[in-house]
Amino acid sequence: MGERKEALMRIIVGIVSGIIFAVWRWLIGVFAIVNFVYTIFAGKRLKELAVLSEIWNSQWYVFQRYLIFLSNKRPFPFSKLEKSMSKFEKK
Repeated sequence: MGERKEALMRIIVGIVSGIIFAVWRWLIGVFAIVNFVYTIFAGKRLKELAVLSEIWNSQWYVFQRYLIFLSNKRPFPFSKLEKSMSKFEKK
């Protein structure tokens, strides 16, 4: 019965987290464009935007793992934000 309850809970988690990640993904697209334009004119990347984008990428990965039953760790906002999976490289 525990697995059935967890499977049904994934529907709620998927809808709530999915809406949050969809809005957040739109913002990441805007950040990517801003970072691209800034880099063209300033000659360097905005580290803060790159790090924020990586945080979204890490959270999206946790969300996908949960939805495909690879993990029972619930994604944001049902648990705390995970650490970024990769580090920002300055080149």
